[in-house]
Amino acid sequence: MKIAIVGTGYVGLVTGTCFAEVGLEVHCIDVNKEKIDNLNSGKIPIYEPGLEEMVLKNAQTGRLLFHSDLTSCLNEVEVVFIAVGTPPGEDGSADLHYVLDVARTVGANMQKYLLIVTKSTVPVGTAAKVRQAVQDELGKRNVHLEFDVASNPEFLKEGAAVRDFMYPERVVLGVESEKAENILRRLYRPFLLNNFPVIFMDVPSAEMTKYAANAMLATRISFMNDLANLCEIVGADINMVRRGMGTDSRIGSKFLYAGCGYGGSCFPKDVKALIKTARDNGYSMRLIEAVEEVNEHQKGILFRKLSARFKGDLKGKTIALWGLSFKPETDDMREAPALILIEQLVAAGVTIRAFDPVAMEEAQKHLAVPVTYCKDKYEAAIDADALMLVTEWADFRMPSWAVVKKALKYPLVIDGRNLYDKNELADNGLEYIGIGRK
Repeated sequence: MKIAIVGTGYVGLVTGTCFAEVGLEVHCIDVNKEKIDNLNSGKIPIYEPGLEEMVLKNAQTGRLLFHSDLTSCLNEVEVVFIAVGTPPGEDGSADLHYVLDVARTVGANMQKYLLIVTKSTVPVGTAAKVRQAVQDELGKRNVHLEFDVASNPEFLKEGAAVRDFMYPERVVLGVESEKAENILRRLYRPFLLNNFPVIFMDVPSAEMTKYAANAMLATRISFMNDLANLCEIVGADINMVRRGMGTDSRIGSKFLYAGCGYGGSCFPKDVKALIKTARDNGYSMRLIEAVEEVNEHQKGILFRKLSARFKGDLKGKTIALWGLSFKPETDDMREAPALILIEQLVAAGVTIRAFDPVAMEEAQKHLAVPVTYCKDKYEAAIDADALMLVTEWADFRMPSWAVVKKALKYPLVIDGRNLYDKNELADNGLEYIGIGRK
């Protein structure tokens, strides 16, 4: 079976590579010729554990091919996946012009039946717009060809995307015809054989499922962050509260960690898009609007804690940051809490020394302010007035506190992810400040 994946970003490259891994011939398309040239040279544009090895292996076998022109392979494939970006507009809506550009290209050049599948995260109703765009192009050519449009939202966690694709918790497929369903059953047969849940539904429900899932996870994060702030006021410990809540089988323990806010390419964008979709349809999602509001406020919590500790006098201070990416095991800096923190620190006259295992190069693309990037976590701490943990990389879990204490000018650790034992730090002569803790 031959398929095309349009878009070689995070979703497209992982999806295409994993389909090649199970034996399909996959054509990955991207209009960015430099990116395609790099991929053909074995250079991977993103950091994702296990992905580079899988790309190189399947490219060498000839199952994974990279092109900059969809028309070069369009009529060789049975399925075209649209996995291009849908960046948020100023009003929070998902920008669909890349998605519809692909649809128009398909309609203008297809010569036989095709199944067009939206893999990008798109609002309810996008499949209908894709269908109309294809049909309009066929009309311009005065050609009648059968085609189907389906929805296959992705549920890949950055840092575990390859495993998530190969061993999915579920595969959601929105279809509008028996023919489309049969093709997708063939495509996902390796997963059906392994008894992974493959769930067929109507197209609008599939489109909504992606937003609903991300909004629920974002809600849990914002709920815990809001609760953590109250815990500090009343003298409770959010870690104890989390353990007490998480043992309730109706609630569970996942996504109950307080911190300095969520970021990345999915939660912020999808929450905004869901709010906008509701407003466009005359409805206000008050809970989700509050989730976003809490998260934006939480991204400033580390700066507020630092400022309070030094009574607002931060000018001339040096601060060490451990972690820059929005979460561990990725170099993704999109909507990362570190970006807001760094801007606030620099505006207050602070000098920043930072270390991240993989995201420093990417961070420089997002930051226009001065930051000293260090070779390791201990170098970042040298002569700093405080150390802030921003991203909970494994490399930061068990540092030598004796080395940290010796490196720091002032023995203060602000833990943005509640990773550390405050008693252990106290035993090593370090002052500890967490989130939602006594």
